Amino acid sequence: MKIGFIGLGQMGAAIAANLVGARHDVAVWNRSADKAEPLTQAGATLAATPKAAAMGREVVFTMLADDTVLEAVLQGDQGVYAGLDADALHVSMSTIAVATADRIAAAHGARGQRFLCAPVFGRPAAAAAAKLFVVAAGDPDDLQAATPLFSAISQRVFYLGKIPSAASLVKLCGNFMILSSIEALGEAMALAEKGGIDRQQLLEVMTGTLFDAPVFRTYGAILAEGKFKPAGFAAPLGLKPYGLEALASLRIEKGHVAGLELDHRNTLDDLGLAKMAASVDTLMSVADRFGLDASAAVSVLAEVTQAVGAWRDVALSCGLQQEDLDAMEPAFDHAETERARALTAGLLGDLA
Repeated sequence: MKIGFIGLGQMGAAIAANLVGARHDVAVWNRSADKAEPLTQAGATLAATPKAAAMGREVVFTMLADDTVLEAVLQGDQGVYAGLDADALHVSMSTIAVATADRIAAAHGARGQRFLCAPVFGRPAAAAAAKLFVVAAGDPDDLQAATPLFSAISQRVFYLGKIPSAASLVKLCGNFMILSSIEALGEAMALAEKGGIDRQQLLEVMTGTLFDAPVFRTYGAILAEGKFKPAGFAAPLGLKPYGLEALASLRIEKGHVAGLELDHRNTLDDLGLAKMAASVDTLMSVADRFGLDASAAVSVLAEVTQAVGAWRDVALSCGLQQEDLDAMEPAFDHAETERARALTAGLLGDLA
């Protein structure tokens, strides 16, 4: 089958490699072209633009960092919309907002193109081993067309119906549960360790009794062994589901989550965004989505990150550099709120 593949990060490169290995005719595009070299050596063709990667292809896959990057790749004179033939299929594997999936589906429909939303569960190692789980939604005929390709990259496909954005919502729910499990594991290990129990001992008991599931075994081992680098995802990618899940909740619940009225502060605090904001640009991005200005975001960050120990562990696990932590910790350690706010405001200003 003639396939286009756009986005060659850790996940995308592994998925594309399996499609090439299954002897499909694959054209690839990535913003950093050097990442395509292993694939071109294996038989893929390097496209000059997203449009070129889509032209003449039966199916085009995208696996990109976020909604903004995905829509940028789709739009414009050199985008996928311009290159994809009528009746050709776009399979989006990115974790994106429900509203974004709806917009993309409508845009493809207006052009006579087809769209399947198919995010995946699984880390880069699972992608390389073709052991991903695909969560797909869209027209049943489109699923049927993509099934031989999914067989080359995954161990199972879950079909959620005709509305593509349903797959995005389930993916966001799953990622929220994964991040919540990681936080629970970290808290439990910290508590056990303070009481003299080794992290590995705790993990053995938990996974040998009520918590014998892949999420606890995989991330529990990473936490217990302190294998934080290389990070599976950079901090913004790891924290992305919190913001998207919040937006989905706002859209579906019309301003309520679990019966609680959502204001800007409660959204950032209750969903753990500020607490887990190992990367200040991630916090700023989420704050911007809720119409929260920089000074208010800094205030939330300064207040919630008084518990430096937990914040430091999360930050390191997300790949934040040690020197950044060393610079910020004294302000939080001594509860020097104004200094913390000023320092964080400076970082936000540098990133703006």
